[in-house]
Amino acid sequence: MSSILTNNSATAALQTLKGINRQMGTVQNQISTGKRVSSAKDNAAVWAISKAMESDVAGFKKVSESLSLGQATISVARQGAETVTELLTQVKEKIVSAQEENVDRDKIQTDIAALRDQVSAVVGAAQFNGQYMLQNTSTTANSGGINVLASIDRSFDGVTSSDIRVVKQDLGTGSSEIGASLTALTGAANNVAGDGDGAAFLLTGAATAPTATSTFGTAATGTVAAGTAFSIAISGSAGGGLTNTSDRNDISFVAREGDTYADVVEGLAASFNAYVAEELGSGTSVGASASGNTLTMTGHDSTGPNFSMIVNEYAASSDTTIGGRLAALSDVDVSTQAGADAALASIDGLINIAIDSAAAFGSAEMRIESQKDFVSGLTDALKSGIGTLVDADMEATSARLQALQVQQQLGIQAMSIANSAPQSLLGLFR
Repeated sequence: MSSILTNNSATAALQTLKGINRQMGTVQNQISTGKRVSSAKDNAAVWAISKAMESDVAGFKKVSESLSLGQATISVARQGAETVTELLTQVKEKIVSAQEENVDRDKIQTDIAALRDQVSAVVGAAQFNGQYMLQNTSTTANSGGINVLASIDRSFDGVTSSDIRVVKQDLGTGSSEIGASLTALTGAANNVAGDGDGAAFLLTGAATAPTATSTFGTAATGTVAAGTAFSIAISGSAGGGLTNTSDRNDISFVAREGDTYADVVEGLAASFNAYVAEELGSGTSVGASASGNTLTMTGHDSTGPNFSMIVNEYAASSDTTIGGRLAALSDVDVSTQAGADAALASIDGLINIAIDSAAAFGSAEMRIESQKDFVSGLTDALKSGIGTLVDADMEATSARLQALQVQQQLGIQAMSIANSAPQSLLGLFR
């Protein structure tokens, strides 16, 4: 039946043409944006995944910037430590030269003082954007290093960040000072326990050198609050024993941020041995050795000379100054033979401190560089993955567009034919 009110053929052709035009709109949008999924309505699940990954890519870009900043900071510190090592090597050369009797030791001492000042200048200048890595004299918690943002980690529980911790390596030459107004801790408040704690222990000379031990804290790895001070007081010297200490800073160690009890013991042993070398020279049995958090003191190996000692601990205070790890450099004095001998005995230890510091920074810089390369590669992989999810296949899209253009033309022709059908009804009324 033919009707001038309802044209079923035209309706069918119109719906077909609308569908073709709708598909053409989708294809044209893919061509203009380059994306197969450009909004949530295209594919909600894929769009949501791609947006989460895009946020990770943005985050990793900031991580990469943080790693670049951290790498630059550590690189400056490493170069500073290497320079200090070279300067200390020159100091050693001067000290060796001072071993000769027919030399002008005063002029050599002047050169050493100049090199010492240069070490201080390098330590003071080795900073990047105000971040000093060759100084660690602050009592503020967690000030003994920096955290370099290294990654962002996504899990079912959410997103977290991870850091690379780089510890400061103090190469300062300033001396530590225990506040004169402070009172030594006693009893339960004292973390030092042993023969040398609280009461004088007499190291009487004998055929076999006597020993005394003091244990610090409960474990060698236990950390000490920055600014906590320890001092060894020598008294009751007789028979050619050690000279009595006149000040709590004669044999002392002040902990810096991040120091453990093993560091305290090692520092006290070095301070005690330096005092012995200055007072008794070389070749004596008197000395101190460190083993974990245990300090062992050795007395004279001959009858007669003796001395007493007490190990004291002082709570952290603003009256106490934390010295640099190269503070002994300020005590180098080759103007006398005894001073030259003492300097020669101590300079290798200072050089090793600088070498260890440069090596630590080198390892940290290498790790940061490796992490930076990984983050760069990971970012590229994430971008590629996002592209796989949402990018349009341009070859297929082009072919699809041409097919739809042909279908559109055919659809228009079908509409034209369907719309002309009612015209044939006019022949029936002639």
